[in-house]
Amino acid sequence: MTTQTPRTLGTTGPQVSALGLGCMGMSGAYGESDRAESIATVHAALEAGVTLLDTGDFYGMGHNELLIAEALRTAPAALRENALTSVKFGALRGPDDSWNGFDGRPAAVKNFAAYSLQRLGVDHIDVYRPARLDPDVPIEETVGAIAELVEKGYVRHIGLSEVGADTIRRAAATAPIADLQIEYALISRGPEREILPTLRELGIGVTAYGVLSRGLLSGHVAAGQGFAANDFRAHSPRFQGDNLQHNLTLVEALRKIAEQKDVSVAQIAIAWVVSRGEDIVPLIGARTRERLDEALGALDVTLDAADLAAIEAAVPADAAAGERYAPAQMAMLDSER
Repeated sequence: MTTQTPRTLGTTGPQVSALGLGCMGMSGAYGESDRAESIATVHAALEAGVTLLDTGDFYGMGHNELLIAEALRTAPAALRENALTSVKFGALRGPDDSWNGFDGRPAAVKNFAAYSLQRLGVDHIDVYRPARLDPDVPIEETVGAIAELVEKGYVRHIGLSEVGADTIRRAAATAPIADLQIEYALISRGPEREILPTLRELGIGVTAYGVLSRGLLSGHVAAGQGFAANDFRAHSPRFQGDNLQHNLTLVEALRKIAEQKDVSVAQIAIAWVVSRGEDIVPLIGARTRERLDEALGALDVTLDAADLAAIEAAVPADAAAGERYAPAQMAMLDSER
C-alpha cells in the first residue's frame, strides 16, 4: 500500500502530501488530453491522499483552473476540503498561443488573483507564486503585493518559481516564502549548485516539477518518436535528434537499475527526487489514472546507498544533452543566471 507521509513546505508553509499533482499536461501542453480522464485522475489522486494540486492561470489560458474547479466541485466533500491549490501567475499569452513576457506589477498581481479565485471557485489560493521574474519589476514589489493578498485572506502562502539565489533572498526579506517551484530531476540538477543551499539556509521548501523531465525519464519515450506541434517536447532541445538519442541511452542505463529492483524507470526517477530531502515535494504530471498509479508507486521504492551510487553512475549530473528549454525560454529564467 502506497503511503503518503506528509511533508511541509518550508518552515512557514502548509503541510502537503509527499507527492503533488502537476496539472499542466491536462490542458494541452503535451498534445491533446481527455477531459473526463483528467478529472477522474484528479479524483483518483485525492482518493490516494494527494492534497497538493499545482496549476497556472496561463495553462490553456484558464482552461486548467476551470478543469480543477470542476474536479473539486464533483469530488466528495471530504476530499475537496483536503485539497490545496498552488497557482502560478504572470505569464502573458496571445490568442495564437504566443508568449509575451511576464507581468509582476502589484496591480497585475491582484488582477490575476481575482480571475484565478473566480475560475477555481474558491475563496482563497493556498500558495500563490509568480511564474517567472518580471525583469522590469523588483521582486519586493511583486511579493509585497502577494503579502497584501495574504493579509486580506485571499492567499494563504507565498511561493516563488524559477528564480535564483539573490532573488530568493530579496523575496524572503520582504515576506515569508513557503517554497520555490523549480525543475529538479536526475537530468536537471542545476538547483544543487546554489539554489538548494540557499533555500535550506532560509527554511524555504521546494516543489519540484519536471521530475520525469517531460516524460523523458518515464521509460515511455522511443527514439524517432514524433510529437504534435502543440506538444512542448516538439520544441524542447532534449527531445531533438542526436540529443534524444543520447538521452535515451541514459534512460536505458537507468532501466537496468529499475529492473533489478523490480520497479519502473519512472518510479526510480521519482524515488530519486523523493530521496533528495524531506523539504522537497515532487510534482507528478500524470494525465491518466494509469500513469498516476505508476507514479504513486514510487513512494514504495526504497533507495539505499548502493542504489543511489548506481543511479549516480548511470546518470551523472550534467549528463543530459540539450537545455531544458528552448533558448528564448531559457533567457527568461532568473534561476539560470
